[in-house]
Amino acid sequence: MTDVEIGRLIYLTILGSALLGYLVLSHRRTLGVLARAAVLWGLIFVGVIAAYGLWDGVRDQVARPSQTVAIQAGRIEVPRAADGHYYLRLEVNGAPVRFVVDTGATDIVLSRADAARAGLDLDALRFTGIARTANGTVRTARVRLDEVSLDGIRDRGVTAWVNEGEMDVSLLGMSYLSRFDRIEIERNRLVLLR
Repeated sequence: MTDVEIGRLIYLTILGSALLGYLVLSHRRTLGVLARAAVLWGLIFVGVIAAYGLWDGVRDQVARPSQTVAIQAGRIEVPRAADGHYYLRLEVNGAPVRFVVDTGATDIVLSRADAARAGLDLDALRFTGIARTANGTVRTARVRLDEVSLDGIRDRGVTAWVNEGEMDVSLLGMSYLSRFDRIEIERNRLVLLR
């Protein structure tokens, strides 16, 4: 715990003790009723804390159901996520990598973490390329991926770039998307046809 958290805990303990002392003194004739009410309020408090702690998981599973990519005879349908983007999970050199579909990106751009997950030696990369992004200019390293697979659709010898800067998610750019015959957006779904 940090010093600030310890200070808050001490403050809340003192405040709670003062309130509890007041309640016991003011209701000393009806302590049974007070005890039942205290247990009830304690359970409500624990329930609220548990709901708050679990809210992100509940929201992700209920309010924002997980995306399901539908693939049928070369037709891939990707639902739009709550943040307005389309995400695809591809296997890069056999490792699962989550991509945001980015039609504004020229190429596939891997984060350093995803590049390592795909078995690329980060220490051997030469960051000699330059990319201009919305966040400024970053250095990149060109790599060749042995295999990129999207649920049975396999491409070998795919050129990609590893971003030297910080990225939360890798980008699936036009160099990969152009391998499809058609790209459409219909009713909040990205449709790729090959």
